[in-house]
Amino acid sequence: MATALESPSFRRRYAERSSRATPPDIELCRRTIARHSKSFSLASRLLAASCRDDAVVLYAWCRAADDAVDLARPEDQARAVERLRAELASVYRGDSQSTAILATFQDVVARCRIPQEYPEELLCGMEMDVIHTRYETLQDLLLYCYRVAGIVGLMMCHVMGVRDRRALRHAAHLGMAMQLTNICRDVLEDWQRGRLYVPAEILASCGAAGLVDQLGRPLSRSYRASLGQAVESLLREADRFYRSGDEGTTLLDWRSALATRTARLVYARIGDRIARQRYDVFATRAYVPLVDKLQLALRAMARAPTDLLGELRQGFLRDRLTHVLRFPQDVLPV
Repeated sequence: MATALESPSFRRRYAERSSRATPPDIELCRRTIARHSKSFSLASRLLAASCRDDAVVLYAWCRAADDAVDLARPEDQARAVERLRAELASVYRGDSQSTAILATFQDVVARCRIPQEYPEELLCGMEMDVIHTRYETLQDLLLYCYRVAGIVGLMMCHVMGVRDRRALRHAAHLGMAMQLTNICRDVLEDWQRGRLYVPAEILASCGAAGLVDQLGRPLSRSYRASLGQAVESLLREADRFYRSGDEGTTLLDWRSALATRTARLVYARIGDRIARQRYDVFATRAYVPLVDKLQLALRAMARAPTDLLGELRQGFLRDRLTHVLRFPQDVLPV
């Protein structure tokens, strides 16, 4: 519950745990983000020192949760999700934690007041993979994108100290845009893992009705043109969410805006590379070279003076968000 962080029992248990604890093991979390995501690692370094480590802790917990499910045997994945739910409940009760990542994550959710609903929703997104959810409509897919990526944007609002609730919707949209881009990049890889995220209604409109029934078999190249059209359609959808995400950067402090815009530009460039490959799902996996990432970071930096002036006009303060965003009423339509 969102009120768990306010309960006297949580405050008492967390205070007792904190008084006994050694400083959080930030180095482990830094190594995790550096190893698993070069793009987010670059963006995190652009954040202000006051929230940089909190961001990498949040990433490390999300990564550990994802690995706990994905690396488990198929027959054990449902139990892995339930274990993660039990761990999360323990974190929000203020219990002493047995691992460095859980301890550091607990420290972050306590200080940044991250509502429990958000990480719970992320685990629901992971469960959608475990139960092999079929995506019939675009809204079905958007729910998944909201849970596994939009939620991360919402938690980052708390980490960055955002005080304007209008930023929440834009943050969720940016995460969803990035997830749509990931899905378009990884169609073949996901297929080989027994997953298909492209909604049935889009596949049908592109001449690939019934493709989901072929899961478990090699993906036939006869679907290349149809899947290309479907990927193009999803990337157009991603662009709509990116544009909404752009609106939200004006509600951030200039360092958070710089980091967010850098991550946004890098992910959108993946979509550009997919387009350059004519949306061919059988082409080489699209990626952004380091030199391009650095150029995009410089491009984002060119907006920094404008962002700083906007921050000064707004009188940006680190404050507490109390509103909790919910899908779909607070998120759709774009």
